[in-house]
Amino acid sequence: MSSAEKWTSEHLLSSADRAIHLEQRRAQLLPIVDDLRRLAREMDAEVKEMESIEGDLPGQARLRAWHVAKPLFKAADDVEKALADLISFNARFQKAYEDLPQKREEKRRRKALAKNGQATAIESGQAGTAVQAKRDEFGDVFDGLRRGA
Repeated sequence: MSSAEKWTSEHLLSSADRAIHLEQRRAQLLPIVDDLRRLAREMDAEVKEMESIEGDLPGQARLRAWHVAKPLFKAADDVEKALADLISFNARFQKAYEDLPQKREEKRRRKALAKNGQATAIESGQAGTAVQAKRDEFGDVFDGLRRGA
């Protein structure tokens, strides 16, 4: 995909294209995150060095500096979170649309095997002999009991 073309949802259906998209976005966003963090640190240091304004209470200048610089740090965190969200999207798409059909087929196959195995066990009479063995072990003690009584 050339740099002149824009990404569309059809492009993100392919695993290879999603990986390319993620790497392109990572290459775009990581420098922005670094630049925002650098700028936030510089601005934080700059406003902390400013003198108190007349009428400030003790510590108010430092609190004001933190309050002013905080949005820059948050902006860097938000851009970094956007990267994490792109990675999460990629993993969720793969799990929900690429891996799910295979998992369901495997589950159907195991269920069919279990069903065939259970039918064979019932036909052979193994289940009936287990109940009879329990009856023989305890005798008539439980004959008069009913469920829920």
